[in-house]
Amino acid sequence: MSTTPPLVHFPDGTVRPLIAGPTSLPAPLPAGDRPLLLLDLDGVLLPFAARPDDIEHRLRGELSLRFRPDTPRLLRELGRDFDLVWATMWEHRANTVVAPLLGLPPLPVISFDDRVPAHRTLKLPAVRRQVGDRALAWIDDSLGADAHAWPSIVRRPHCCSTSSRPTASSRVTPRSSRRSPAAS
Repeated sequence: MSTTPPLVHFPDGTVRPLIAGPTSLPAPLPAGDRPLLLLDLDGVLLPFAARPDDIEHRLRGELSLRFRPDTPRLLRELGRDFDLVWATMWEHRANTVVAPLLGLPPLPVISFDDRVPAHRTLKLPAVRRQVGDRALAWIDDSLGADAHAWPSIVRRPHCCSTSSRPTASSRVTPRSSRRSPAAS
């Protein structure tokens, strides 16, 4: 008995398998002087709390993705100053499912395969290993104290670095998908 993966129907009429891997992997994390912007999806770009003006894409059955109407524009604007990188548990599926909905090209992806104690930020070991000393901003709703404390040379609220380059992390509240004023 063969099982076919669920299909995603895009607004342009394209249909792709939901669980398919990328047809071509994006380039590794880009080298350069521009800072990286590490992007999470669930609870951040794809908020858990729906608003009436959200754009919703039904993938299959009851499964749908929604995002704020200004998200594609904001990402394009951020892409002028940052190298955008997926830092999401969607990993490469972010490029095959979500990027086309947001009007983004395939982006570099940080892969997460580490075993991390429950009180630690799950993504931190892979991020540290894969970004090196690049300056970065990290937008995620699951950053723990260890992620905020990671950069050690320059320390300012929400902005730190392991090198002379500034790095920022931002905690996003699941209800609002906006930066929490209490983020540290």
